Amino acid sequence: MAKLHFHYSTMNAGKSTLLLQAAHNYNERGMQTYLLTAALDDRAGEGRIGSRIGLGRPADTFGADDDLFARIAARLEQGPVACIFIDEAQFLSREQVWQLARVVDDLKVPIMAYGLRVDFRGELFPGSAALLALADEMREVRTICHCGKKATMVIRQGPDGKVLRDGAQVQIGGNETYVSLCRKHWRKAVGDKA
Repeated sequence: MAKLHFHYSTMNAGKSTLLLQAAHNYNERGMQTYLLTAALDDRAGEGRIGSRIGLGRPADTFGADDDLFARIAARLEQGPVACIFIDEAQFLSREQVWQLARVVDDLKVPIMAYGLRVDFRGELFPGSAALLALADEMREVRTICHCGKKATMVIRQGPDGKVLRDGAQVQIGGNETYVSLCRKHWRKAVGDKA
């Protein structure tokens, strides 16, 4: 039975590595996969999913206005797909998450989506909120704060290393921009004395 899976975490937890490993497992057994990633995140190269440990694979990209049900249906016309993998799932729109749910329900293909849960302000991304509401199964990919506790939040730093409290929800970056922290250290970093 096909399901919509959401693997979520904060930055630098290894979500892309897990995605690439899972896709490899399917391919190693002779099953085809279809990989998608957000067009706006080209840190690994345009149309490429890459991990911090050096793994990478080509992928089709999606933009905010793409109809993912139509895209996936067109891909399925070219041949069977055992599983669809989506990286940077936080950048999906609510409508696109519903389209993915339709793929699972109507086209009977499992989808594994990987993405951030919250932004640097501690707010849900729209795609993540929709996935939390609609996914059949969810799994937290864990990483740790500098104190050793589970990191569930992320701060954004400016070029000077100072914590930013305001700004656009989306700013592409890696270790130079974002630091994963536990809630207590996130609160301290953003100046929450409560």
